Amino acid sequence: MSVKVYERILDLFEAEGINTLFGIPDPNFVHLFHLAEERGWNVVAPHHEESAGFMAEAVSRMTGRAALCIGTLGPGLANLAGAIMCAKVENSPVIFLGGQRARITEQRVRRGRIQFVQQMALVENSVKYSASIEYAEQTDEIIREGLRKALSGTPGPVYIEYPQHVIQEELDLPPVLPPHAYRLVGQTAGADLVAEAAELIGAAKQPILLVGHGVHTSRAGASVKALADLMACPVIQTSGGTSYIEGLEDRTFPYGFSAAAIDAVVKSDLCLAIGTELGEPVHFGRGRHWVANEENRNWILIEQDASAIGVNRPIDVPLVGDLRAIVPQLVEALKDSPRTPTAELDGWIKQDADQLAELAETAPSGMSPVHPARLIVEATKAFPADGIMVRDGGATTIFGWTYSQAKPHDVMWNQNFGHLGTGLPYAVGAGVADGGKRPMMLITGDSSFQFHIAELETAARVGLPLVCVVAVDYAWGLEVGVYKRTYGHGSRETGVHWSKDTRFDKVAEGFGCYGEYVDRDEDIAPAIKRAYASGKPGVIHVAVDPTANSEEMPSYDEFRTWYAEGQQ
Repeated sequence: MSVKVYERILDLFEAEGINTLFGIPDPNFVHLFHLAEERGWNVVAPHHEESAGFMAEAVSRMTGRAALCIGTLGPGLANLAGAIMCAKVENSPVIFLGGQRARITEQRVRRGRIQFVQQMALVENSVKYSASIEYAEQTDEIIREGLRKALSGTPGPVYIEYPQHVIQEELDLPPVLPPHAYRLVGQTAGADLVAEAAELIGAAKQPILLVGHGVHTSRAGASVKALADLMACPVIQTSGGTSYIEGLEDRTFPYGFSAAAIDAVVKSDLCLAIGTELGEPVHFGRGRHWVANEENRNWILIEQDASAIGVNRPIDVPLVGDLRAIVPQLVEALKDSPRTPTAELDGWIKQDADQLAELAETAPSGMSPVHPARLIVEATKAFPADGIMVRDGGATTIFGWTYSQAKPHDVMWNQNFGHLGTGLPYAVGAGVADGGKRPMMLITGDSSFQFHIAELETAARVGLPLVCVVAVDYAWGLEVGVYKRTYGHGSRETGVHWSKDTRFDKVAEGFGCYGEYVDRDEDIAPAIKRAYASGKPGVIHVAVDPTANSEEMPSYDEFRTWYAEGQQ
């Protein structure tokens, strides 16, 4: 049967379970957008292409599959550049599809061409693969190669474009292939290495599980829970993987920000690392908290990219493959010989719970504007138990690491790239992926919130149960602190302050959302409750103390150790 190129593209993505796309349509894509909606896809047009890229990235995190983002030719693709690079650094398998002028226009020696730029050259260093569908019959091989590259090894983005003259050409092709017919799916580890890993686990006295971002983006929580139960040990959470696995909340401790986590790391004689690059925020698994007892500690690493083994630190047993396949292998190997719980586990659980309770008790209260630590405490206490948490901002996120009282099963933020402004698009993408079933909370700083504030309209149009809690000090709070530490109090703070006339609650109302202004501790939780009850996306403008926000960031010394400039 004859089909158009754009129909075949949708067929190929549907075979991978992809049924959502983000982008702003133009003449290159109107046929594809129209047909996708006709087929029942979620078709979401944001107000900026960069937002579209972030939304698609959130979908990939929520589904464990590749996601699709579309950029119009020229400026649309240029606007996507930041999101493409973020997906690369965050290891997110997003397919960025771009239109392009017809090749006769591109190849002629002319000046003054409209809406044109060499797009592949623009993005080629920020993607795992880039290609152009020059001829209609290349459609299958190029889309499949893009999916193959995006999902193999360390996941990441790819870029595929087609010239205007190709999109409506017709093809006569057989039905699409299932994923396993053209790429490796569910790669397991060798039985000998799995047995060796199981032997090390069984012999360990103080094992720990180091759980990273990849566990959550692969949606592998249930199998990791089964493994953790058999190992009967603490779970150490990387700062990039701050989602909690259901059923392991009490014995999951954040690396570096929990006294229990530090003690468990120092005393560990085995670390099984899953879904983490062992990067700077965990000191490459060999600096800072890992130094003590290093000579007595064995390492098992589950890693899909074979070229990553041993790069950041030596590994005793590398298990190369898809963690979704390897973790069940370990569960099977250990099921008849579960470990006795680590002797100090109950003590660490109590220590961590006591630390959180003390933080909630001691966070400064009774201030107006609100102390940012108290904002985090009150907002996270009001966080719905089944909700999706989204983080954004500099100082606000740092306060959140320490003072959060919630243990969400899904957290969205980008640690590796540190790209501000992702919060609202991530929330929209996560909500679309979830079908708008679960409540969401975005906790963000005011400066970050303004990057893509227009997406409040998108959230309202889609009808998402989202509440944005915005810490407002009318400044780039983290950078104000840098000025103070660099030049001293009272010095010029160039470029970090902005208008105090801005009211985010009023902006929200203008976009058809619920808005409320708060400047007292006790009003934060009731305002959040009213926002959820409104049936609209909500924005809670919380005035926070600017001095505390720039000078009293908790655990800042720990955070600074991430930037060791090669010393680790």
